[in-house]
Amino acid sequence: MTTIDNTSLQAPALGSDNYLTHTRGFLSWVLTLDHKRIGVMYLVSVLTCFLLGGVFAMLVRTQLVVPDGLILNQDEYNQVFTIHGGVMVFLVILPGIPAALGNFVLPIMLGAKDVAFPRLNLFSYWLWVTGAVLLVISIFAGLDTGWTFYTPYSIDHDSAMGGVIPAVSGAFILGFAGIFTGMNFIVTIHRLRPDGMNWFRMPLFLWSIYATAVIQVLATPVLGITLALLAVERAFGIGIFNPALGGDPVLYQHFFWFYSHPAVYIMILPAMGVISEIIAVHSHRHIFGYNFIAWSSIAIAIFSFLVWGHHMFTSGQSPLMSVIFSFITFSVGIPSAVKVFNWLATMYKGAISWNTTMLWGMGFIFLFMIGGLTGMYLGTIATDIHLHDTYFVVAHFHYTMMGSALVGFIAGLHHWWPKITGKMFNENAGRFAFVLFMIGYNMTFFTQFMLGSHGMPRRYATYPADAGFQMYNIISTIGSYVMAISFFMMAGYFIASIFKGRRAAANPWGGRSLEWQCSSPPPHDNFSEQPAVGDCYDFSVLRWDEATHGYVWREDVEHPGHDAEQA
Repeated sequence: MTTIDNTSLQAPALGSDNYLTHTRGFLSWVLTLDHKRIGVMYLVSVLTCFLLGGVFAMLVRTQLVVPDGLILNQDEYNQVFTIHGGVMVFLVILPGIPAALGNFVLPIMLGAKDVAFPRLNLFSYWLWVTGAVLLVISIFAGLDTGWTFYTPYSIDHDSAMGGVIPAVSGAFILGFAGIFTGMNFIVTIHRLRPDGMNWFRMPLFLWSIYATAVIQVLATPVLGITLALLAVERAFGIGIFNPALGGDPVLYQHFFWFYSHPAVYIMILPAMGVISEIIAVHSHRHIFGYNFIAWSSIAIAIFSFLVWGHHMFTSGQSPLMSVIFSFITFSVGIPSAVKVFNWLATMYKGAISWNTTMLWGMGFIFLFMIGGLTGMYLGTIATDIHLHDTYFVVAHFHYTMMGSALVGFIAGLHHWWPKITGKMFNENAGRFAFVLFMIGYNMTFFTQFMLGSHGMPRRYATYPADAGFQMYNIISTIGSYVMAISFFMMAGYFIASIFKGRRAAANPWGGRSLEWQCSSPPPHDNFSEQPAVGDCYDFSVLRWDEATHGYVWREDVEHPGHDAEQA
C-alpha cells in the first residue's frame, strides 16, 4: 500500500500563485497564451452576448402580449428576432461549452500544461471577437432576414442592404474561429494524452469535445463558403441563389442545413459530455456503460451529417428523399437514448448529492427528453407539413437548444465554478434559482407547443385577436420574465461568490478526473509533475475531508496510477 500525499488537494494558501495571479495587467490577459485565461475570456464574452441576446428575446415576448403588438412595428420586430437568433446561436450556444469550458478544462483533464497550439488558441479567440463585433454591427444596419439568411430575401430585400454583408462576414469569421479551435482540440487529445490514458480511459467530456471538434472541422467550411457566396451575390449581383438571376434559392437551404444540422450537435454534444461528468461525480458512482456513451458521441457526429433534409420537407425536394431523411432522423434518437438510459442507470443506487449542479443535470435530462421526443413529430412528414414554420418548431428548437445545450452549459459552469474561481457559490440561492428557471422556462416554451398546434406562425409581429392565441402568449411572456429573474439571481450569487464565497477545496464534489487533482484555482502550469492516471470514474479511492471541505485520497488504497502501465 502507498500513502497518498493530500497536500496538493487542499485549498491554496492566500496569496499563492495560480493562473489568476501569475501575471497582472490588461496586456497579460489579452495577449495570454494560457488556455485557462483564454477560457475565462471566452466565458465573459459569451455571457455578455447572452445578456444582449436575452434583451432581444424579452422584446420579442413583450411584443406578443397583445394581438396588434405592444412595442414594435413590423420592421423593428423582424430586426429584433433576427439579432436575437443570430447572437444566441453564433455567439452563445455554439462557443459556450467548447470554447469557454472546453478551453479551461480540456488540457487539465489530460494532465497537460496547455493545448497543442497555444498561439492558435489565442488567435481563435480574437477571430471570434472580430466576428462577434461584425455580427453586432448588423443590428444598427437594419438586418431583418432571420438568423438563417434565407435567400432570395437576404439578396434582394432593400431594407437589409446594410446588414447582410457585415452579418454574414461576421458569421464567416466566427466559422474560422470554430475550425481553429476544433483542430486544436483534436491535436491536443491525440498528442497530449498522458501515459496510461488510452482512448477508453479518457473522461467522457473529452469524447464529446472530440466528436464536436470533428463536426466543426468538417461541417463549418460548408457554411463559410455558402455565406461567402451569399455576400458575393449580394455585392455584385452574380446569380447563385437568386432565381431572378438564374440562381436556386433551394440550393442555399441545402448548403445551410448541411452545416446547421451538424451545428445542432456542435451545441448539444458538449452538453452531453458535461452531463456525463456531472451524473457520475454527483452520484458518486462509476459511470454505467462507458463504452456505449463514448461510441454514441461518435455515432451522433456521423448521423448529424445525414439528416439535414428534414428541414426541407416543404421545400419541394423529391418524396423519396423526404422519406429517407425522415427515416434517418428517427435513427438519431438511438445514440441519444443510449446516453439517457446510461445516465439513469448510473444514478441507480448511487449516493446522489442533490446540490445545485446535480439539479441542473436533472433539468437537462428532463428538457432534452421533451425536445427530442417533440422532434419526432417534426421528423414525421405528415405532421411536419402541418407544424412547419409554426410556434411548435420554435418550442422544439428552444427545448433542444436552450433547454439542452444552454442548460448543459449552465450545469457545467456550476460544476467547474469552484475550479475556475477557487470560490464556492451559495447552494441555497442556486437551488432556488434552478426551481425558478424550470418554472419560467416551461411556462415560456411549453405553451408554444399549443400555439403551434393551433396554427400560430412563427416570426409574425401580430396575430388575429379572435384566433385564440393571446392567452398562450401572455403565459409565455410571464414565464420569460420569471426565467429572466432566475438568470439575474444566478449572476448575483456567482459574482457574490468571487468576493465573499468560501474558498474551494481542490476537489469539492468528489471528482476523479485529473482536473480535480490540482488546486482551485489551478496553478499557471496546471501540474508541477505529471499526475497519476487511473480510472477516472472510480470514486472508491476518495474520502471526504472535513478540514478542507473537499475530497482527498484515501490512505488505505493503492496509488491510482499503479496500473497505468497496463493501460
